[in-house]
Amino acid sequence: MIEIFDPTDERAVRNKDNLIAFYNEAINEKNPVEAANKLVAEGYIQHNPQLPDGAAGLGAAFAALTAQRKDARVVIHRIIASGDWVWAHVNFLNLYTDDPADLGVAGVDIWKMDADGIALEHWDVLQPVAAEVSPVNGHGMF
Repeated sequence: MIEIFDPTDERAVRNKDNLIAFYNEAINEKNPVEAANKLVAEGYIQHNPQLPDGAAGLGAAFAALTAQRKDARVVIHRIIASGDWVWAHVNFLNLYTDDPADLGVAGVDIWKMDADGIALEHWDVLQPVAAEVSPVNGHGMF
C-alpha cells in the first residue's frame, strides 16, 4: 500500500490510521457494526445512493453484505490524507459474487473526518475491474 501524508500532520495520520482500521475491521474481519460504531458518526452523511446515512445504517448495510459474501474483502492500494480529508484507492473483492477469480470493483473513496477522527461524510466512485491488464492500453487499474 502506498501512503501519502505529512507525518507532522497529526490529524491526517490519525484519520488515515482510523480509516485503514475501519476497512479492515468492517470488511476483512467481518465486524462492520462494531467498526461503524467506533469510527462513523451517527449523523454520518453517505453520498453513495446505494448506502444509508448514519453509523447504524452503514454498519447494517455492511453486515448484510459480509453475511451474504463470506469472501468479501478490500485491498487498499493507495491512501492519501491531509487534515480532515482522506482519499483511498481500493479494490473491493467478492462483493457481488462468490467466484474466487473475481477481479472486484475498483473504488476511490473520499472521507471527511471530524476533530476526533470519526467519519462524518463519504463520497465514492466505483467501477468493475474488467481485466488485470487492459487490452486497450496495457495498464492495470492498480
